[in-house]
Amino acid sequence: MSGGVDSSVTAALLLDAGYDVIGVTMRLSEESRDADPNDRSCCSLSSVDDARRVSDVLGIPHYVMDFTAPFQNSVVDYFLYEYQRGRTPNPCIACNRYIKFEGLLNKSKNLGASYIATGHYACIQRGADGLYRLRKGADTDKDQSYVLYHLTQRTLAHILLPLGKFSKEEVRRKAETYHLPVAHKAESQEICFVPHDDYKTYLRKKRPESYAPGDIVDGMGNVLGRHDGISFYTIGQRKGLGIAAPHPLYVTALDASQNRVIVGGADAVYASELVASDLNWTMWDNLSEPMEAQAKIRYGKREIRTRIIPQREGSLYVCFAEPQRAATPGQSIVFYKDDIVLGGGVIDRVIS
Repeated sequence: MSGGVDSSVTAALLLDAGYDVIGVTMRLSEESRDADPNDRSCCSLSSVDDARRVSDVLGIPHYVMDFTAPFQNSVVDYFLYEYQRGRTPNPCIACNRYIKFEGLLNKSKNLGASYIATGHYACIQRGADGLYRLRKGADTDKDQSYVLYHLTQRTLAHILLPLGKFSKEEVRRKAETYHLPVAHKAESQEICFVPHDDYKTYLRKKRPESYAPGDIVDGMGNVLGRHDGISFYTIGQRKGLGIAAPHPLYVTALDASQNRVIVGGADAVYASELVASDLNWTMWDNLSEPMEAQAKIRYGKREIRTRIIPQREGSLYVCFAEPQRAATPGQSIVFYKDDIVLGGGVIDRVIS
């Protein structure tokens, strides 16, 4: 229970369904807990208080579990390391994978719980073949199946996602019906451990070595300007380059080995192919044959038809039916068949 409306309604719905419910708030990071009294992120003290108030209204026990050490190792350190490598990480996916659906699930099992439940907008269904299928949420604007591609058959068997069939508006109306104090609480879109969502300042503070100026070059290696550190740039970026040019320039690649930011025209931002690794499949252990699927290269992006070709070293070669803008190393690519999540991986290399 993060203290938001989604997890709060999740608890209420499960109570109505006859489950014995315990509310758990995960203590993840100290970074923003006391810095801002108005902070409403999932790590803030105010959100812990909100979760406790909701638990009191529902009449369920509420506990706070300390996950600060694994969160630091698996999420924060990964976040900082990826930026230093010239990649763009997704800390929310890392948190879901290693903290919520691994750490919390294991700790909950030790307490005797059969399931963990979250307020994600996605669905889990068990088929006649006994396999669990992760499906998109009914609310297409809120569907969060993209960030859950790492779930396996082992974990899907112990997860409940009761909000998958509802829209956000329906969830808020249900919160009002249950008289929950967070019915109209605003959503937080920020990275919970980064104060004020200012990741550049955070990087300078935590990894001052990331502030390493270098050259901005074109595709031929010609020096066009200087940058403050490759960690502060991302693929597709146009603003903040400080270069006078007769046509718009965009960041097309980040070369960590040479500490260079590579720029080019608008066409150079599009990719036709990529290589992905760190793979996970929701219904089988591995992919052995080429296949066709729909794919998303970032949360909020539309799906595109792709051909997936497994490689010997455990990576994937992905070919897009049409070029995709700003495919970014470090971000996840997730594969679908209709509304079913097949799995996904992390983008390693982009091919124009």
